[in-house]
Amino acid sequence: MSEPREPPSASEAVDVVAVLLIAFAVIVFFYLIHVVLLPFVFSAVTAFVLSPLVDWLAKSLRAPRIAVAFAVLLVVLGLIGFGAYFAIPALVQDGYRAISHLQEIIQRPLENLLGKAPVRILGQPESASDIAAAAVAKLRTLLEQGGTVTALAAWAFGGVFGAFLMLTLLAYFLTSGGQVVRGLLRLFPPDWRPVTACILDSLRPILFRYFVGIATVIVYAGAAAYIGLGLFLGLRHAAFLAALTGLLEVLPVAGPALSAVTAGLVAVQEAKSAWSIVTYVIYASALRLSIDQLVGPAVLGNAARVHPTLVIFCFLTGGALFGIVGVILAVPFALTVKVALATIYKEPVGGQ
Repeated sequence: MSEPREPPSASEAVDVVAVLLIAFAVIVFFYLIHVVLLPFVFSAVTAFVLSPLVDWLAKSLRAPRIAVAFAVLLVVLGLIGFGAYFAIPALVQDGYRAISHLQEIIQRPLENLLGKAPVRILGQPESASDIAAAAVAKLRTLLEQGGTVTALAAWAFGGVFGAFLMLTLLAYFLTSGGQVVRGLLRLFPPDWRPVTACILDSLRPILFRYFVGIATVIVYAGAAAYIGLGLFLGLRHAAFLAALTGLLEVLPVAGPALSAVTAGLVAVQEAKSAWSIVTYVIYASALRLSIDQLVGPAVLGNAARVHPTLVIFCFLTGGALFGIVGVILAVPFALTVKVALATIYKEPVGGQ
């Protein structure tokens, strides 16, 4: 029979209360400023994934780490510029084509669903062309409102500013990310810092594998979607649909379903026969099975797994509180709690 555990001393109780108050204050502070957190989170995650590469190159080349970090940053900027050079003109062309033929794009799937003859909706006869024309007119009225144009301009300016801010932050995190971590450790009482450092050491490879795994899934989903939608099915806007498929893989359940429905609507619109629709169903099923059963488990591993119900809860809660930042950090937060409890209770970190 184990001996009863002694109650915590007054100083330990004060430390616990202090840590809880600091954690609560940090969460409230982040909630109040969550709109501006996205560039910081994205650049920090990117620097976290690239830091092992920077460290390895600096050690192998026996070069100053800061010089290697800037070299890696230049390579990343080159890859982004190379991708933008080919992707942006195609996306602009597809966007212009979609805007020019918006009514047709809306009308054709409606005709496949409802037929060309008018149907009664709430007692009034409506045809697919009437519904499409009404939708386009409503959208035009919405865009003609002054507030909408101003909001779109503000979002465009914010996107450009955010992109430059993200690159600047990425340079700082790549060159001095260790100082940021050491500064965060100072938020904890001195007696807690060794345990906190141990938790961070155990958490680092798990989070690294998680973020690299998510990036691998995104790239695989986008590439496989482009091959299936563009090369085999021959759909227009295949590049846009493939990029959308990859990005939506970040969201559990809802993301893959939304990308499948979006691509499915395009496939139905351009279908020339029933076999085209059957081919799309086969493609969507094969893509989903390959991600869920092969690529996902292979790149994420057991240690980075969290029960699906907890993942969905974290995504919904994080998204409701912090927006897209909460969505990005939902699973890492759950993994942090999992590793912290396993370290404190001296249990295996890889357990579910």
